[in-house]
Amino acid sequence: MKRLLIVMTGILLICLGLAYGSNELQKSSGDTGNKVLNLYNWGDYIDPALITKFQKETGYHVNVETFDSNEAMYTKVQQGGTNYDITVPSDYMVGKMKQSHLLLPLDKSKLTGLNNYGAAYLNKSFDPDNKYSLPYFWGTLGIIYNDQYIKPGSIKHWSQLWNQKYRNQIMLIDSARDIMGMALISQGHSVNTTNSQELQAAKNQLIKLSPNVKAIVADEIKMYMADGEAPLAVDWSGEAAEMMSQNSHLHYVVPTEGSNMWFDNLVIPKTAKHFTAIYKFLNFMSKPENAAQNAEYIGYSTPNNAAFRLLPKAIQDDQQFYPKPSVLSHLQVYQNLSQQKVEQYNDLYLEFKMHH
Repeated sequence: MKRLLIVMTGILLICLGLAYGSNELQKSSGDTGNKVLNLYNWGDYIDPALITKFQKETGYHVNVETFDSNEAMYTKVQQGGTNYDITVPSDYMVGKMKQSHLLLPLDKSKLTGLNNYGAAYLNKSFDPDNKYSLPYFWGTLGIIYNDQYIKPGSIKHWSQLWNQKYRNQIMLIDSARDIMGMALISQGHSVNTTNSQELQAAKNQLIKLSPNVKAIVADEIKMYMADGEAPLAVDWSGEAAEMMSQNSHLHYVVPTEGSNMWFDNLVIPKTAKHFTAIYKFLNFMSKPENAAQNAEYIGYSTPNNAAFRLLPKAIQDDQQFYPKPSVLSHLQVYQNLSQQKVEQYNDLYLEFKMHH
């Protein structure tokens, strides 16, 4: 969730509080007890029924605290004030946390469900041999279009977004790495390039896109697209799934020339204290029936192949969210870039936004 920009509303916080107990970690007696698990997760990123099931099965109480960006989570873990047992960083953030010595390696002798995960979702560049992480969900960046305005099947490439017939018709998710990445791919470059000329060219390409951009927005993009406010949008697959569940005219496409493939992952931060609970939870979430239930609830793609086989056939066959191998082979995973390069991406993206 990469990049998921989920904003927790007061009502949702209340619901989570009722489902999980306190949304804030118990900083006194709760943290020192042995029968607890402190989970630091994105908002609304696990089926509450699974938390209840885990607690009943194991007797461990789960304290849940939520974050809305990888960077906010990183800062909180780095400060070390709270004893989180598990958190859920995206791909590049696993690399950054590992580099900063904020993660503990997995004890694979205690993991019982490793064989359930597909080889395509393991041993990625951000964590070779999955020394520190288990894949939780994955997805893609792509184009959403409304068939009331766009002919079905006609959108296949990033370059089509620059067509002047789409003037003031496109919404973009507000994400520097993703929108710069889209421009880089459209010019045949890597989403992880550190070449300043290529980055400058990508910004110039985005400025050419400006007349077609109706708005650059965060989480509200889902509501706007579901309400038919724009014919086209660039957003993540899970966000697209949510929009599509509310508007049958919406479709999601991963351009054939490639895109980003992202992963959110379960990791053990160095603040962890409750190791029996941690491995019980990791094994619980690796069980096919639990991972399948979670995937249906969240709407993102599961890396658990055994769970995938339990999903309804309509979901299994949906190439918007489970693309063919030929599409997967063109996808790129974000790498953890140097702070200097991250700032360059952000600065160039901001120049585009200011121009727009």
